[in-house]
Amino acid sequence: MRLLFVHHVIADRGSAQDMHAYAEVGRALGHEVALYGPPRSQAPFHHSLDVSGTDAVIFIFEWTTDLQYGDNLDLLRLAARVPREQRVVIDCDGKYNDAISVLGDYNHPNAETSRRWIEVCDSLTDKIFQPTLRPLRPNVGTFFFHAYNPAWEVPLDFSGKQFGMSYVGNNWFRWRGLKQVLEAVETVQDAVGRILLVGNGWDTPAPWANPSLIEDAYYSDPAYLDALGVEVHPPVRFDEVVSMMGRGVFTPVIYRPLFDELQLVTCRTFESLAANAIKLLMQEPGFVQDTYGEVALDLVAGEKPSEKIADILDRPNYYQELVQNLRTIAAQRYSYEARLQQIMEMLEAPAPAASSQVPA
Repeated sequence: MRLLFVHHVIADRGSAQDMHAYAEVGRALGHEVALYGPPRSQAPFHHSLDVSGTDAVIFIFEWTTDLQYGDNLDLLRLAARVPREQRVVIDCDGKYNDAISVLGDYNHPNAETSRRWIEVCDSLTDKIFQPTLRPLRPNVGTFFFHAYNPAWEVPLDFSGKQFGMSYVGNNWFRWRGLKQVLEAVETVQDAVGRILLVGNGWDTPAPWANPSLIEDAYYSDPAYLDALGVEVHPPVRFDEVVSMMGRGVFTPVIYRPLFDELQLVTCRTFESLAANAIKLLMQEPGFVQDTYGEVALDLVAGEKPSEKIADILDRPNYYQELVQNLRTIAAQRYSYEARLQQIMEMLEAPAPAASSQVPA
């Protein structure tokens, strides 16, 4: 089967890791998986503008519905060559909803941009999915586009660590979550030691910061980071994320307020499991249990994150075993092989009805 993904992919953010993994796994299973766009000799992805012979088109929408390479004519070409029932939209950021605002974070700045986003998706397909077990709209199904690859795993070994904490992620509505972690670290900083922060927009404005955005989108406090001695590193490419997270004894998993509200699964939900570090989960226990199972609840920061951090540092072997168990669960439940199989089932099945589809 020939699968054509359409996604505005950037190598140091978003779902770049997932796109690369789907292509590799697809080839291993005998499928051709391409990313829509002109061939690029040094790109880490297989790009193609060839629509002929395509069995399905999977639109991955995150920050935009615009094509990375092409325009509306390209969309028309894709729609003309591939039947509507063989097209799928994966709405990764919860934008296929009315305008929602949560603690300064939002999916759309106003009702008009929400209407346009929904209109684009509806024009492409009736098969629309989001990476949440609880979609808000009755015509949206559940699909965890982000997945886990055991090949990413780094052996768990906490000896000789240079950093107590390492966080990898760009600042897009994430200052509130990061500060919550850092305030907890302050009370046990002698035990934590050095702190590494990797990504755009922490000590200097991110490339996308501009006056048209609300301040919450890119706000940070470089003076506070400096006072804590936080060491800031530029963003890294998707294939360096796991190794950078593993430079610390623990790595927090921080979501945007909107993603917490919508209970969206992200790439970090699974990438962080593969790192040589203990996950510190900042999400609600109910979401954690639904996603990973009851075994993961001991990794939740909870109402006293400083105590959880201290316990991680005191009992790394205990938490190491938890992470190892979670790796096994993720490999069984959330592999790319399983996700590709689910995409095949989507193509054969009718569009989502009122009940969402729960991942296998």
